[in-house]
Amino acid sequence: MAKKQFKAESKRLLDLMINSIYTNKEIFLRELISNASDAIDKLYYKSLTEGTNGLSRGDFKIFLSLNKKERTLSISDNGIGMTKEELETNLGTICKSGSGLFKDEELDDEKAAADIDIIGQFGVGFYSAFMVASKVEVISKAYGSDTAYHWVSTGADGYTITETEKEDYGTQIIVTLKEDTADEDYSRYLEEHTVETLVKKYSDYIRYPITMMVTVHHHDHDHKEGEECHCEDTIEEKTLNVMTPIWKKNKKEVKKEEYNEFYKNTFYDYADPLKVIHSSVEGVATYNALLYIPSKAPFNYYSKEYEKGLRLYASGVMIMDACKDLVPDYFSFVRGVVDSADLSLNISREMLQQDRQVQVIAKNIEKKIKSELLSMLKNKRDDYKTFWKTFGTQIKFGIYSSYGMQAENLKDLMMFLSSKEGDYTTLEEYVSRMKEEQQYIYYACGETKEKIAQLPQAERVLDAGYEILYLVEDVDEFTIKMMREFNDKEFRSISDDDLGLETEEDKKTIEQKTEENKDLFAFMKETLGDKVSSVKASARLKTHPVCISTEGGISLEMEKTLANQPDAANHIKAQKVLEVNTNHKIFSVICDLYKSDQEKAKVYTNLLYNQALLIEGMPIEDPVAFANAICELM
Repeated sequence: MAKKQFKAESKRLLDLMINSIYTNKEIFLRELISNASDAIDKLYYKSLTEGTNGLSRGDFKIFLSLNKKERTLSISDNGIGMTKEELETNLGTICKSGSGLFKDEELDDEKAAADIDIIGQFGVGFYSAFMVASKVEVISKAYGSDTAYHWVSTGADGYTITETEKEDYGTQIIVTLKEDTADEDYSRYLEEHTVETLVKKYSDYIRYPITMMVTVHHHDHDHKEGEECHCEDTIEEKTLNVMTPIWKKNKKEVKKEEYNEFYKNTFYDYADPLKVIHSSVEGVATYNALLYIPSKAPFNYYSKEYEKGLRLYASGVMIMDACKDLVPDYFSFVRGVVDSADLSLNISREMLQQDRQVQVIAKNIEKKIKSELLSMLKNKRDDYKTFWKTFGTQIKFGIYSSYGMQAENLKDLMMFLSSKEGDYTTLEEYVSRMKEEQQYIYYACGETKEKIAQLPQAERVLDAGYEILYLVEDVDEFTIKMMREFNDKEFRSISDDDLGLETEEDKKTIEQKTEENKDLFAFMKETLGDKVSSVKASARLKTHPVCISTEGGISLEMEKTLANQPDAANHIKAQKVLEVNTNHKIFSVICDLYKSDQEKAKVYTNLLYNQALLIEGMPIEDPVAFANAICELM
């Protein structure tokens, strides 16, 4: 019989499939099983609407069989089957999606439409078989017809259709696998284990049983170690899929242990999750989501190897293992699955990324995650603190990397250590405790809260009864700088030039002290050179002799962080100011030395500067000279 040619666009796609540019060849099985599920859906729908044949869901199944000798894998269903014309239309033209037409033309009964949902894109899925096949055969008999047809193609050169014998209605697709090459092991698709794994991975939640004859080894008795086993193997029919996914069950029906078990098995975590979010949404986008907030960060979470994203299903068929578009980077720690009937099942992931439905679902999911985190913060504070210690850095990066654009969205999730009982506080809680006259939200940076509390700059702020946020992570101050303010209250570092603590009288006293000692301060500045931008009398010091403050946008903590970057050689430095406590007894010693022994005054100036650096946790340039100077004085 003469071969019929594929339509031009089908031929192009077939060429791509045969010389496959698509690396993930294993999805062919997912596509063929999805098509079989579609065919059953159509017949089940027919039984619902016509009410003639009394078929129920339990009457249907998809059957897989392997034949190593013939190198064939076949997928059979007892669905609606195809006439000769439908074989030509569905398998001869890529753009004619049989399921798509069926859905558009026939599903006008609302109850039936709600009960049946068809994956669609029949043509595209079917062609994926050619990624692994040297020949594809389709034997189909339409429901209610007496004649069956045999469709055969070895690829882009066309196909033939002939009449054949088939006992029951439905469709059988026989894939003859290509010979193995150096790069591809096609024979693996003839292994029971491989096929079981692929069904579990991609088609576990197809709503009809997917069965296969498998070898089962029976142990009749216990064996001693090393003893050869002569027990019998039997061939049994096994159902490979679970059919009802946990996320489609009613929340009330699912136990906490089931949620946790599913999470650990699916996402390879040994610890229970901190939070489970199970939601079913209808509206602009209809979908089920089962999301988890882990209790511990994956070992590679802060590395380039970590792959964010949620597992995406279209009507129970997995189409992406990690869909990055479903969660923003600052919520990349969330694991889980999303299943929507609104998505078109398509093997091209690039097309999926443009899908408006995905964007709508992603927006909803982001809002849901945020509201659940806020609820945890309000009702289970200890859990939230655990979460924040594990993943808070990621949320801070969300604000910093967006140049503050996400500040409004994420500000209420933020937590920092505080001078109030040394515990975590939210920004809202801090502001609620602010004194009436307090102008700023004060913060300080350092390695630990204990070290920050000892900083000379902290003394005045704490003595005034004001709370200080302790920033102990590198990203903290960068985040605060991007936020600039919270609820109209500006952030202010305790090392900033103006703390808003000085009275007019204080300001006058400082101006007077600066004027009185201007020659000494000029001498100290000259001694230190470009290490500092100025030396001045301090309004913030009480018991300490000196401290370093900064002018401009770069703080000491930022300088430290930038110094650790790969291009540290040219990193930006803070404009340091050496502040001197004119009421401290060491100041009167320097004043006397300035008049009597300027060389010694220089030694003292350098010592005081290095002392201020050490208090800030910064390296001193010449430790040997520093040690020698101390010995000399001793």
